[in-house]
Amino acid sequence: MQPITRVIPGKSHRNNGLDTLRAAAIILVFMYHYMCFVSQEATFGWGSRIGWVGVDLFFVLSGYLISNQIFAGVARGQQLSLKNFYARRFLRTLPNFYVVLGLYFLFPVLMGGNTPPPLWRFLTFTQNLWLQPGTAFSHAWSLCIEEQFYLLLPAVVIIAARYGKSIRLAWIALFVLVLAGIALRTLLWLQYGRQAGGAIGGYYPNVYYSSFCRFDEFLPGIAVALLKNFHPRAWQKILRHGQALLLAGVAATALLFYLAVNYYMIDGYGYGYFMTGFGYSLLAVAFALLVAAALSPASYLHRWRIPGAAQLAAWSYAIYLVHKPLGMIAHKMLLGSGLNAVAEAGLIIALSAAAGWLLYLLVETPFMKLRDARYPSNFTPDVGPSLTAKAAA
Repeated sequence: MQPITRVIPGKSHRNNGLDTLRAAAIILVFMYHYMCFVSQEATFGWGSRIGWVGVDLFFVLSGYLISNQIFAGVARGQQLSLKNFYARRFLRTLPNFYVVLGLYFLFPVLMGGNTPPPLWRFLTFTQNLWLQPGTAFSHAWSLCIEEQFYLLLPAVVIIAARYGKSIRLAWIALFVLVLAGIALRTLLWLQYGRQAGGAIGGYYPNVYYSSFCRFDEFLPGIAVALLKNFHPRAWQKILRHGQALLLAGVAATALLFYLAVNYYMIDGYGYGYFMTGFGYSLLAVAFALLVAAALSPASYLHRWRIPGAAQLAAWSYAIYLVHKPLGMIAHKMLLGSGLNAVAEAGLIIALSAAAGWLLYLLVETPFMKLRDARYPSNFTPDVGPSLTAKAAA
């Protein structure tokens, strides 16, 4: 058994590959939402039809980035502070969220005209649970799942470090949880997956939006962070094969994109079992391969700096919040203007990027500066006995 104290901390840093993946995630989401809420057609071709997986990519990235922050600090012998962690997370995510949430409740007609769920559902991050499609600010469902993840992970890490004896138990837990996610989606697919009988109307509230059916998509990202921080020798060997990781990730992602386009929603039948039961988990694994490739200096994904990717990555959260209502508002205003579809799409893309940048500049950035000034670390200032050392004692 490998004790958790065998850790060599990795130095966290921003890199081109992760920026590229985050930029790709927001582009995918935009293309999907543009089809669903603006054009009502696959304006961006297969990208529109597959764009929903951008959220899955965000989940994997969050799984890696947040768990890596925690694991790296624990590896340095620092004591994780729940107060600091939650303060840093909330100052990072909630100001933007509250601004857009306020707009939905103050100007419901302008923001889409549909009725939002009760305010308390948003404030408690439970809006996604059994959410009915078509309600206002419905795209906040993924943010609720992320906030639930942020709330649970540090507490789980503290408990695991205190009572766990080996990192092997963490790997077993991840594997079991992935199987649990697949099993739950299988059972729910039997009830809501097919058009026969009309039960398919419950697919989105019970499967697509559900925390219980999507939590396992964070796990491959956590696995990458575990490997990086708790298996340093193996991690260094893996990093030497960055191009192989990239090739495997691209091939797996391309295959799953093909399956999702053709077999996720099947006309006249419903949702395909494989893509419902296994597809979400396999997509997350494919994206985790890309995350690992992004971390390898030997990979093109790590080395190549795509113009604009860093900016899109930085603004992606703000763009996610504003792009859907902006697209709907702009589309209504442009009706009858004679503007062709390409020009309209270009205008809405520009508006979404500009609004995301403004929200990032005026709201997100000041609160991140406040966060860094008041809570510069997720850990207590005094370095005491390592949580991992306690776990191994």
